Amino acid sequence: MLNPGERSLRTRRTMSLTLLGPAFVASVAYVDPGNVAANLTAGSVYGYALVWVLAGASLMAMVIQYQSAKVGLVTGQTLPQLMSARLQGRPYRVPMSITYGTQAFVIAVATDIAEVVGGALALYLLFGTPLWLGGLIVGAVSVVLLSVLRTRGEQTFEVAIGGILAIIALGFLGALLWAPPDWPAAAGGLVPSIPDRDAWPLVAAMLGATVMPHAIYLHSALAIDRHRPNGTLTTPLARLLRIQKTDVGLALLLSGSVNIGMLLLAAAALTGLSGDTIEVAYHKLTTDIGAAPAVIFAIGLLASGVGSSVVGTHAGSRILKDLIGIRASPTLRRLLTIGPAVLLLTTGIPPTQVLVWSQIVLSFGVALAAGPLALFTGDRSLMGQHVDPVWLRVVNWVIVTTIIALNLVVIWWTLSSG
Repeated sequence: MLNPGERSLRTRRTMSLTLLGPAFVASVAYVDPGNVAANLTAGSVYGYALVWVLAGASLMAMVIQYQSAKVGLVTGQTLPQLMSARLQGRPYRVPMSITYGTQAFVIAVATDIAEVVGGALALYLLFGTPLWLGGLIVGAVSVVLLSVLRTRGEQTFEVAIGGILAIIALGFLGALLWAPPDWPAAAGGLVPSIPDRDAWPLVAAMLGATVMPHAIYLHSALAIDRHRPNGTLTTPLARLLRIQKTDVGLALLLSGSVNIGMLLLAAAALTGLSGDTIEVAYHKLTTDIGAAPAVIFAIGLLASGVGSSVVGTHAGSRILKDLIGIRASPTLRRLLTIGPAVLLLTTGIPPTQVLVWSQIVLSFGVALAAGPLALFTGDRSLMGQHVDPVWLRVVNWVIVTTIIALNLVVIWWTLSSG
């Protein structure tokens, strides 16, 4: 029999659990098909050597996603809205706002392409569906799911996306039961090293796939939609901010574990193989281990494509609305991205190659989202008593500087490889 104090504590904990959710929606973007392609390629080419990239990127993501949720809850405005307002006060404000908004939208489109291509590849592996048709199916399903789930409220949306995240986790972590990794070698991969100069673009792809620009923009909106409906906080702000740390920590611990699991799977079962990495992975699992892990792997890929596509469509619509001021339905948003994805699928370019290069493009958008976020959360006039302490400002700018430095290295690699 619980005493009144214990019952009160249990009630508070239960209520806190019901406030979790926005970070789990955002974290689906961290396990999209681009992640699958980059991580499997890293594991198959370099074994366990690049585990440290995923561990470091996941820690960066935890900081950035919490900051995005915080800025939304404290100010009541999304990150794109704050950026738009700041640009309005600058010279040449209209061109700047449109230019910045356009790059953010292009980044969202690059994300969408990866999601459609990945989902199409999963349908091809499972059912032999032509890639172009699979792309159309994934695009259509994502629009319908987003429309249905959003009309049923934020919590229903979060629960449904959380369920998809669970399927993704089971798909990729479950495959490790049949292909256990070399754990001492995996631990050794936590020590930073670059195996050779050709690893740099892959490092950028892994970062771009793990720290997703559109998820940075979207998380502030997700927090507002859930905890500040109609502009009014549903829970005291200090408590909400504490809960956001738990929300982000749990969600990104899960997505980070899935990403590392993908690399470990490739290092254990796919080292030295050539060809389209994801397709090779599926057939290698089928022939060497069995149909069950291969099907589980493909289902995880399909859930990854559909789930991240739903979140990506939502993010793109909010970016258009809040940063550029253009209202576009999810259906129109999806039509703008299905075309390029289906076109790429008909060219004969290996899907994994499309996915990896899309993530390299995304890596250039991370600093353009994380930089303004660091400015806003360090602005006392905007954040008041919740402004970042000095140590956190330093951490924020170290992250941004690291990302920019990696982008410059990729540019150097591209120019010097010609």
